[in-house]
Amino acid sequence: MRIFARLLQAAVVGFVLVGAGHGATAAPAASDTHVGLPWPSPGPEGVQATGGALADGFTGTMLWSRQSNTSVPIASITKVMTALVVIDAGDLDRAVTVPREAITYAAEYDGSTAGLVPGEVLTARQLLYAMMLPSGCDAAYALAEAYGPGQDAFIAKMNDTARRMGLAGTHFTDPSGLPAPTDYSTYSTPADLLTLGLRVMSLPAFRDIAGARTHHVAEGPGNRAHLWQTTNLLLRDYPGAIGIKTGYTDAAGTCLLFETVRAGIPMIGVVLHSSPHSELVAKNDAERMLNWAYHPIASALPIG
Repeated sequence: MRIFARLLQAAVVGFVLVGAGHGATAAPAASDTHVGLPWPSPGPEGVQATGGALADGFTGTMLWSRQSNTSVPIASITKVMTALVVIDAGDLDRAVTVPREAITYAAEYDGSTAGLVPGEVLTARQLLYAMMLPSGCDAAYALAEAYGPGQDAFIAKMNDTARRMGLAGTHFTDPSGLPAPTDYSTYSTPADLLTLGLRVMSLPAFRDIAGARTHHVAEGPGNRAHLWQTTNLLLRDYPGAIGIKTGYTDAAGTCLLFETVRAGIPMIGVVLHSSPHSELVAKNDAERMLNWAYHPIASALPIG
């Protein structure tokens, strides 16, 4: 069975490369695009997101997309770049004191929080869990303040990282993706987010955090106890899901950057503005895309 799975992986990648012309396919701004073989239908049906993309996780070759190069707000998917900047800086065991401004910042924009309190001391790694699982804007602010140092310096590092990665349709003005200063000042494209997702999921530290459903921090001399749960419904419900990040603001709607591995075949995708409010719609969009992509594999090998 293991040998057959490896042969199937090679076959799927071969089909992808032939169908895509040995490279990633960029979508026209106003239409869907897809790779023809080995999929029996031109694309997933019923996807409600206004923008999205799906790629194979081996080569990054895009299998299907909608408005893949159109820049739109991405809400808390922004925190994936915040995590990358922190992890690239290293020293994840360094102690970070939560500033009072982190709490007032999250409250000002009605952002999601990890329940942090001013003055408590957590490691950077713990704050990454606090930022990624419950989508804590308070944790994102604390990390940016520590690793900038300061918000402006950290945001400059985010944009410099995007530039070095070739993410031409991406710009950041905030470490959380909140509407600071405006609803549309932080933005990206589906294609750029797949590139970002592939980069961060290659890092073991990030994979551990993005794939966690819960994370508990015991009470210590400098911190209160915390129990954080993921906002990623796909991670809980879809077989083989291993991350990555949800997002929601009024301007962005519900968004989801995701990766799965089934039968050893990784797929990475994103949906942007699946619904004005419903996280379930974003999850369902992702499932439709994944079920379409895995169909030729499932027909040859049970992947459950």
